[in-house]
Amino acid sequence: VAPILVGVFLSAMDNTIVISSFGAIGTYFDELEKTSWIATAYLLTVSSFQPLYGKLSDIFGRKSCILFAYCIFAIGCVLCGSARNMNMLIACRSLAGIGGGGMATLASIIISDLVPLRSRGTWQGLMNIVWSCGNTAGASLGGFLADSIGWRWGFFIQLPFAITSGISVYFFLKLPTPTTSSTIPNFRRIDFAGAITLVCAVFCLLFGLSRGGNIGWQNASTVASLISFALLFIIFGFIEGHIAAEPFAPPRIVFSRSLIASYLVNFLSVAASFGQLFHISLYFQAVLGKTAATTGAWLVVTIAADLSSSLICGVLMQSTGRYYWLSTGAYSVMASGIIVVMGGTGVFRTKGSLGEIVAGLAVTALGYGGGITTSLVSLIANVDRSDQAVATAVTYFFRSLGSVVGLSVGSTLVQTTLRSTLRHTVKGKDADEAS
Repeated sequence: VAPILVGVFLSAMDNTIVISSFGAIGTYFDELEKTSWIATAYLLTVSSFQPLYGKLSDIFGRKSCILFAYCIFAIGCVLCGSARNMNMLIACRSLAGIGGGGMATLASIIISDLVPLRSRGTWQGLMNIVWSCGNTAGASLGGFLADSIGWRWGFFIQLPFAITSGISVYFFLKLPTPTTSSTIPNFRRIDFAGAITLVCAVFCLLFGLSRGGNIGWQNASTVASLISFALLFIIFGFIEGHIAAEPFAPPRIVFSRSLIASYLVNFLSVAASFGQLFHISLYFQAVLGKTAATTGAWLVVTIAADLSSSLICGVLMQSTGRYYWLSTGAYSVMASGIIVVMGGTGVFRTKGSLGEIVAGLAVTALGYGGGITTSLVSLIANVDRSDQAVATAVTYFFRSLGSVVGLSVGSTLVQTTLRSTLRHTVKGKDADEAS
């Protein structure tokens, strides 16, 4: 299990390792306006391929698919570190995302195969701890490397870990192999039409959200992208429901009444958590005048609360065999924490409070960490064992979409509020330029 947890760590670290080095990379290539696509390109392929890995692992086997993911991720990291221009870097980030999406998704699927349902909460809590540590390490390590030996080493440093983990999985992970052995018939079972349509749909969604948050929601390209996403998503649903012989996102699983709640709470909680953390970091530095190091130190409280809650809820589920009230309680705690943060930032009164914000972030993380753990176990408990891989992969897809939507909606609210405030505050000939 340890080697696949290393894969989870690397996948999470690659999500954030470029955040603190955006400026250095953009300056190096003299293309600052494209830096946001370094993260977006990775997230595009992670989101698109996560649901596909569930079905592929049923066809070709868990071990073959996770080894493929390690190989693609390692190749992507090497190419990212060797990129000669911004466009090449963005393309290579997309390649790395194909592997990164599989490393995290397949780890959860394999653990579900290996451990009994009652123990999965504890293991899922452990996975959440590894994931959170990866996110934290990526954000700090990327900035440190960019300021010391160069941003390229943020990608190169991941290579030995990916190779070592892949070798360990190859020799020590013992899993049953699929009964069918012929390669060509297996390839014919892959839902290529659905996969291509989903990639195009997610690209249009990400592009539209990015343009809407930065340029405006009435911009022609924003509207065209979002309309294209809606049309492609309808086409994708039709392919999965009526054309594909073996769909990787069957409607009976995606729209199951017993599963849709788990998908939605994953989507909404990740959107709320990512949006809050990103913009609270901005609030600390832009409004309160804190340094990046001080901001990171305050956010350690959030990480500690997240890790503790994940593990505690996992242990409670293992000892009691219950998840419903744990899930309900966790998300209620998360909602109350968000309200506390709103109060601390001055939403309900003129003067805010740093202590109140930090306390609210900790409470939010307590609810988020526990809810993410219990909701996945609730999903696994309500699906047939033969459908567990597909259902788990779809859950990770909703999480990835949640992170994008949360950041985009949050950025839109910030930009809209800022423009409105500047329009009413700044007077004279500079008013229009400022807003």
